[in-house]
Amino acid sequence: MTDLSLVRPARKSSAYYRGRRQVLRVLQILALSLVLIYTLFPYYWAFVSSTKQGAALYRSVLLPALDFTYYRELINNPVFIGSLLNSAYVAVATTCLSLVIGISAAYALGRIDFPQRRAVLMIILMISIFPQVVVLSGMFELINWLGLFNRPSALILTYLLSTVPFTTWILTTFIREFPRELEEAAIVDGCSHLRILLKILLPLMGPSLASTGILAFILAWNEFLFALTFTLTDENRTVPVAIGLIAGTNRYEYPFGQIMAASVTVTLPLIAVVLIFQRRIVAGLTAGAVKG
Repeated sequence: MTDLSLVRPARKSSAYYRGRRQVLRVLQILALSLVLIYTLFPYYWAFVSSTKQGAALYRSVLLPALDFTYYRELINNPVFIGSLLNSAYVAVATTCLSLVIGISAAYALGRIDFPQRRAVLMIILMISIFPQVVVLSGMFELINWLGLFNRPSALILTYLLSTVPFTTWILTTFIREFPRELEEAAIVDGCSHLRILLKILLPLMGPSLASTGILAFILAWNEFLFALTFTLTDENRTVPVAIGLIAGTNRYEYPFGQIMAASVTVTLPLIAVVLIFQRRIVAGLTAGAVKG
């Protein structure tokens, strides 16, 4: 009678493991392809629609017609170009101010011990999740009182409501990951908290500042409600409002092609910024993921 304890399971061949790895790789490629198609197809379809004219807009053809009439009209439209410049000015100024204020607050919340620190963090988090409609009437009164109505500076002030809490919360997390020995050595050498922040921590926070700044820039670039409320004239409007107010040649025409061309044009600066800072963004997003 055969002793079952002496029977060893048959070893699987190396060809079996190679085949399994190949199957897993094919499944990964398929999953990645599905994700890319799902995320990139709307942008591609917007580009395809922006190159069609007339009745061709309503045909389900996946290839673009390569008619760039709408893009030439946008380039020759001073109102749209002005709105692009307004958006760039507002978004850059908002991002810079948010990072300056956010990093100062984040250092205090992440490194300086005081009893109300946790309560302040909770308040910042609560402010960041407030819907814009809740503060719209109050901000309208404030903007009127400051005499900033129908000015791009009004948008910078209102956008800080959403970007400063966001940048403060994110940068606080990054600052907490730095070893305290760096500050302790600097304090022994006689450095103040401001000098520690500017000379020691700030040079190490390049990736985190890049990733946080990009997200704040996107928030300011895409904002619509405040821009629609606090600007009235074409020369002061930002791009999202300008796209929303694009009208056809008559009341029965829906300018779908023009809107798609404007949407593609507005997205290009965001893609360029992300591509330029992609390495710092990835480094900032993964900072603190591994301790050691």
